[in-house]
Amino acid sequence: MTSRRDFLRGRISRPAAVLRPPWSLDEADFVAACTRCNACIAACPTRILESGPDGPAVKFANGECTFCAKCVEACEPGALVRRDQPPWSARAAVGPECLALANVVCRTCGDACSAGAIRFHPRLGGAALPTVDPDLCNGCGACLAPCPAQAIRVA
Repeated sequence: MTSRRDFLRGRISRPAAVLRPPWSLDEADFVAACTRCNACIAACPTRILESGPDGPAVKFANGECTFCAKCVEACEPGALVRRDQPPWSARAAVGPECLALANVVCRTCGDACSAGAIRFHPRLGGAALPTVDPDLCNGCGACLAPCPAQAIRVA
């Protein structure tokens, strides 16, 4: 919620986009179908799902999504439906907080990425810079928690 002072100063905060569990329906359909029973949260073996006001949301602080589909199996209202398409369109991105941008050698995100989507490109006179290949990234979030600078975003 934006305070009156922030509003008058032009600092209007917008709610951050919520990443729903894999194979979620479109946002409006998901919110309408989800009963907030939290069965998907209890079923998640990596404990990345947290309860929110409009239903469960993914928080990668605890780990990564293995796309095991246990949340889908536990969802009786049908807000999560496994389809043949990818579980979501979320992809990782490296932000300006990245230590490599400050010439600090760090490859933690690349080491954590089992898909090999994060590659490091050398540069003269500085630390190698990470880039994310969106074709290889599945948005699992494995790179997010280990990042010491919290420079990775998955959206």
